[in-house]
Amino acid sequence: MHVLGLDIGGTGIKGALVETGTGVLITERFRLRTPEKAEPGPVMETIRKVVEHFAWNGSVGCGFPAVIKHGVAYTAANISDRWIGFDVRQALVDATGCPATVINDADAAGIAEMRFGAGMGEAGTVLVLTLGTGIGTALFVRGQLVPNMELGHIEVNGREAEPWTADIARKRERLSWKKWGRRLNIYLQALERLVSPDLIIIGGGASREHEKFFPCLDLETRVVPAAMLNEAGIIGAALAATGL
Repeated sequence: MHVLGLDIGGTGIKGALVETGTGVLITERFRLRTPEKAEPGPVMETIRKVVEHFAWNGSVGCGFPAVIKHGVAYTAANISDRWIGFDVRQALVDATGCPATVINDADAAGIAEMRFGAGMGEAGTVLVLTLGTGIGTALFVRGQLVPNMELGHIEVNGREAEPWTADIARKRERLSWKKWGRRLNIYLQALERLVSPDLIIIGGGASREHEKFFPCLDLETRVVPAAMLNEAGIIGAALAATGL
């Protein structure tokens, strides 16, 4: 089954056609820049252009940076606050004319990792993180997703974890990989105490350089890099549209 997967981010809106039985992209990824301020109207117009690029009229799965319940956004991470209370799914249907499913973007990436990536065959509690502009988290218990965890926003040492620990903080503060790795370790230890995972999978842009900061991690939990890299959000969104 082919589904168009969309990954909506604070800096880019990406899409590709996915063979959901294998998790393979059957087209090249197509990316447009997220409009400045990331407000609903311009973002939906950009999504429409991405779907139009593929001349697609079938099912669409969309990973979106917010808590999503029944297609409606309840938070807004690295996008305009005007999304809060917005029916993302219905707007996507209206903009594209396609049947659509919308889920949290980190949940989408986690689904892909559990189905085809580093979480394949893991039966315990698995925590998937995406480290980039923000921190996305997806929690799986016995292979089942616990949706909308948003653990990037927990308090660590008196401050919100995401702006202190996300990969963008490393770039903004010009931290060495070692210094950032020690900071990340404090956050991961807090997550370890909170959910007691059996496995932590680290994805997002920083995962490509995992060998530079993994030696700084001192955890009881096994930690591995994500396998799906930048394709995870697209693939997981497509899988969500099939009910997988």
